[in-house]
Amino acid sequence: MTLILWAVIGYLLGSVPFGIVITRVLGLGDLRQIGSGNIGATNVLRTGNKPAALATLLLDSGKGAIAVLLARALAGEDAALIAGAAAFLGHLYPVWLGFKGGKGVATFLGTLLALDWRLGLAACAIWLVTALVTRISSLSALVAAVLSPLVALWLDGPRMALVLAFMAVLIFIRHHANIARIKDGTEPKIGKKA
Repeated sequence: MTLILWAVIGYLLGSVPFGIVITRVLGLGDLRQIGSGNIGATNVLRTGNKPAALATLLLDSGKGAIAVLLARALAGEDAALIAGAAAFLGHLYPVWLGFKGGKGVATFLGTLLALDWRLGLAACAIWLVTALVTRISSLSALVAAVLSPLVALWLDGPRMALVLAFMAVLIFIRHHANIARIKDGTEPKIGKKA
């Protein structure tokens, strides 16, 4: 019963659409009508407001981390893992937006950092190295997502790896359009306009 409660709490935390909240508060319009229509930091950046994009990135990362840390402090490690995965699901499929959410990369990384800081730093490093080599943000996210379960298997064992593999599959599903553009060679590079 406790794990179900933490799944609900994690999901509701993850469902808070910070990108939409921030852009509305700042009068930047409805984020779902801008750029890709996504609710994450990358699309907030398309409004031209870098501080708003940074705030969205930090808050989207933070909601996964907060879910993990609260659950761990109050109910232990199993609850932390459940709450983190549920926060990630909440970001992807928020109840407040008809279950149409973001791609989950920031929430994924924030969740990983809170679950095991070594794992989180490894995922961030994988993202950064891939971004420096390829200059493609979405590809960097996909590589970090696919390698994270392997790192988790080494650092934390099969249970953590299994949860991260599930999250990685969802990241790939949410990036299906990006994957098609990567294959076609039309995915925008970091620092260049689409």
